Amino acid sequence: MDRGDVFVISAPSGSGKTTVCRILVERLEKVELSVSYTTRGRKAGEVEGKDYHFIDSEKFDIMVDSYEFLEYASVYGNRYGTSRKAVEEILRRGNDAVLEIDEQGGRAIRREIPAAVRVALFPPDWRTLEERLTGRGRDSAGEMKARLRAAAGEARGLLAYDYLVVNDDLESTVARVEWIVRATRLRRERSIARMEKILSGSGEGEPWRE
Repeated sequence: MDRGDVFVISAPSGSGKTTVCRILVERLEKVELSVSYTTRGRKAGEVEGKDYHFIDSEKFDIMVDSYEFLEYASVYGNRYGTSRKAVEEILRRGNDAVLEIDEQGGRAIRREIPAAVRVALFPPDWRTLEERLTGRGRDSAGEMKARLRAAAGEARGLLAYDYLVVNDDLESTVARVEWIVRATRLRRERSIARMEKILSGSGEGEPWRE
């Protein structure tokens, strides 16, 4: 069974990465979303194991010391981490792993998994970003101000990603990210074993001749 690939999807807060990731996983076969661990409290409507794995600081420290995270970071006073074991299990099943993480997490993943494909999402303009953050109503006024302050710097860092996508229309954005996943699956690294099998004549018919 072929191993899957790791796709990192990052964006400034309010740029729609959570929605894009959820739709992507629903539409494409053999794609799984890696659920992050966090020390922050659960917000209204969030589900354990679906949105995050909610743990306390002591458990988070144990996981850090045990080298259980591919990447982890402190964001707005809370900590978040990506489970090394969970990602490995997704890849071992032959599925692609989608990591919805921030830009600093994306840098860490690139060091750990150089072949990871990194996709950055951007809002069409600053006003749209402000409206999206305000409209979702999930953050306090202080959190929203902090996210807006961080957005400009994070967006600059995202320019180093492999693919840059403007989320000006949800349907079009999801389609573009789908194309990226499908194109990655056609790369030589994912296809070479099957092609060698075909050329060896292990299928029906006579072997290929030079």
